[in-house]
Amino acid sequence: MLEIQGISKSFGGVRAVDDVSFTVEPGTIHSVIGPNGAGKTTLFNLITGIYIPNAGRVSFDGRDITGLRPDKLAGLGMSRTFQNLQVCMNMTALENVMLGSHLRLNHGILAGMAGSRKLARRDDACREEAVEFMQFAGVGQYVDSNAAQMPFGALKRLEIARALATRPSLLLLDEPAAGLNHTETGEISDLIKKIAGSGLTVVLVEHDMKMVMHISNHVTVLNYGTKLASGTVAEVRQNPAVISAYLGTTVQQEK
Repeated sequence: MLEIQGISKSFGGVRAVDDVSFTVEPGTIHSVIGPNGAGKTTLFNLITGIYIPNAGRVSFDGRDITGLRPDKLAGLGMSRTFQNLQVCMNMTALENVMLGSHLRLNHGILAGMAGSRKLARRDDACREEAVEFMQFAGVGQYVDSNAAQMPFGALKRLEIARALATRPSLLLLDEPAAGLNHTETGEISDLIKKIAGSGLTVVLVEHDMKMVMHISNHVTVLNYGTKLASGTVAEVRQNPAVISAYLGTTVQQEK
C-alpha cells in the first residue's frame, strides 16, 4: 500500500532522513522506531506532504504521491495524527470529529443557496457519523462536551476519531501514546488493533517499546536518519545492531 524509495531530506547541513526505503503491506500495523532525533517525524512529514524530499519518491496504492499537498493526500485516503495534539479547544468534541469530514461535504455559498434542507440533511448525517467514530474510539461519553473539558488521554483518542472521519485507507499515527499513563496506553493499543482489524493500514511512530512489540506486524528502525533494520517483531528483537543502538537487552528478553 505504501512504498518509500530512497527518500532523503536535509535541513541546511543536517541530513535528517538519508536514503530510507521500505514498504508497508495492506491491513498491517507497521511501526517506525528509533532514538530521539532519528528522523521519524521528518519521515512522516515527507510521506504526508508537509515536507518535500530532496531525493527519492513515495508511492501510495501504486500512485506516485511525492510532494503532493496534505489535503490532496487526504482526498486519496491518507490521514494522520500529530505528536503534539492538534485539537480545536474552542470547539466541542463532536465538532472536532466533524472537521474530519470536510473534504466530503459541500458547504460553499452556492451549495447553501441551492437548498438549505439538503444542506441540513448532510449536516445531520455528518453529525451522526461523527458520533459513531467517537464511540468507535472509546470517547462516546464526550459527545456533548467541550474539547477543553476532556482529559489528555481522551483527547488523543478524539484526534484519532477525527482522522478516521476522513475515511482513510492508510492512517499514520505519530506517537499516540506520548504522555499517557499505563491504562491510557493500553486503551490506545486496543484502539489501534481495532482499527487494523477493521481493514485499515496503520503506520505508527512510537517510543513505547512494549506497545510496539505487542501490536506491530512489521517494524522499521531508524538511527541518525538512516534505516538500521526492517522486519518482523521477532527479527528486530534479535538484530544486534538494533539492540546496540536502541532496544537494549531488557526488551530483547521480554516475552
